[in-house]
Amino acid sequence: MGLLSAPWSLLPSGTFLAMLALFFTVFVLILDFMKRRRSWSRYPPGPTSLLPFFGNIFEVDFNRFPEYCDRLRKTYGDVFSLQTCWENVVIINGLKSVKEGLITKSDDTSDRPTELLTKKYGFKESNSGVVFARYGQTWKDIRRFSLSTLRDFGLGKKSLAERVTEEAGFLCSAFKSKGGCPFNPHLMIHNAVSNMICSIVFGDRFKYDDNNFLKVLAGFEDLLKANSGLRAELMNVIPALIYIPGVASGLFRAQENIFDFLRDIITEHKKTYDPNMKRDFIDAFLEEVEKEKGDPNSSFCELNLLLTVADLFSAGTETTSTTLRFGLLYMILYPDIQTKVQEEIDQVIGRERQPTMDDRANMPYTNAVVHEIQRFSDIVPLGAPHKTSRDTEVNGFFIPKGTTLMFNLSSLLKDESIWARPYQFYPEHFLDADGQFIKQDAFMPFSAGRRVCLGEQLARMELFLFFTIFLQQFTFSVPKKQPRPSEEPIGSIVRAPTPYQLCADVR
Repeated sequence: MGLLSAPWSLLPSGTFLAMLALFFTVFVLILDFMKRRRSWSRYPPGPTSLLPFFGNIFEVDFNRFPEYCDRLRKTYGDVFSLQTCWENVVIINGLKSVKEGLITKSDDTSDRPTELLTKKYGFKESNSGVVFARYGQTWKDIRRFSLSTLRDFGLGKKSLAERVTEEAGFLCSAFKSKGGCPFNPHLMIHNAVSNMICSIVFGDRFKYDDNNFLKVLAGFEDLLKANSGLRAELMNVIPALIYIPGVASGLFRAQENIFDFLRDIITEHKKTYDPNMKRDFIDAFLEEVEKEKGDPNSSFCELNLLLTVADLFSAGTETTSTTLRFGLLYMILYPDIQTKVQEEIDQVIGRERQPTMDDRANMPYTNAVVHEIQRFSDIVPLGAPHKTSRDTEVNGFFIPKGTTLMFNLSSLLKDESIWARPYQFYPEHFLDADGQFIKQDAFMPFSAGRRVCLGEQLARMELFLFFTIFLQQFTFSVPKKQPRPSEEPIGSIVRAPTPYQLCADVR
């Protein structure tokens, strides 16, 4: 032992420490190189990651991520790669490649990366609700149950359409109460849309002046902001950062407030639960928990109830309410289009009868406008992240198991080879030469494949009925002496309208 240590003891202490630091640095750099090297042939090209450990993460423009992806697409093609620390990310663009990845290779690409919330609270990856759960038996069980139960409580049925119409009536009354004066419709629309999923999941709705509920809705928006950007991405790839004081400050506060709100509702349901009377989704889930009590492999537990309810609550609120806000923004910016919609409503429905989903088939222009609102607003440009559950190929490129995938839906909705005026609001994108509505393959705002949006049917129903009722009863305009609102959205991962005011004049 003395012989081995003798040579080092002859060195000055500073030199020894410097050599030790050099050895450690070289070792870590070699480890980093081994972790990040891409030995696969036909792996998608992408920008070189020059920074050790961090890869491309500091080069990514998270504030304008879709535009950043468009720039890289012009250089590297429809399928390209990035590296965030030691995580491989592949961005898939264009109709052909997106359809192959989402539909043809759906079995290979339907997994999810472990979300930040799971890393923070140590949930089992299988117990992550229905939107972000890993692709496996638990996810299949919960999704199948959720779809079946949502149908039981009216999804896709006339009864739910009647509830949407009723809620739209409450919202129109709130608009009328403004007396034609300028107001921001944001919170009222948010509350009304949320009430639809609340009526199915909780069996209740909330008044537009319920401050506690408004705080919860605001929490969802705070959550989206907190989970977008460089800080959240760094914590996703380096989970240890979560536990460093100050780094994650405020990041989970909104989520915890939402969980507290939902826990209170679930607790109240448990107190009043009657197995002979299912009132809503929560009761139906509690019934499954009771049935499978004692089965250690059961997908149904109270944690998964909380997370599934949170998923349905957020997914059933944010995107639809944001789309409707964009819709009213476009109507005040393009009054000629608003007038044409109103003319069709007057002709087909009139001003007295309430619209129904059956009317949509006879209203091609209104239907085209609703679709164009979704296309042009481009709410979730890259959808939710996917992950490969096994080695696969897309567009001839090899993508290994465990790779995070981002499907650039914006590359479809704004494709210059498909849409006549991709960067303009132009309802004729969905009309043929005879003015009849036409479907477009590139219209995928709800994504596609096994992970297609669970609430697509509800969202389509809400968008048509709310929008048609709005324009049946009101003419919307830019308030006098106010500048023309901006069309430019705010946000990147999830986009929303720049805040605006409007006037709603009763027709």
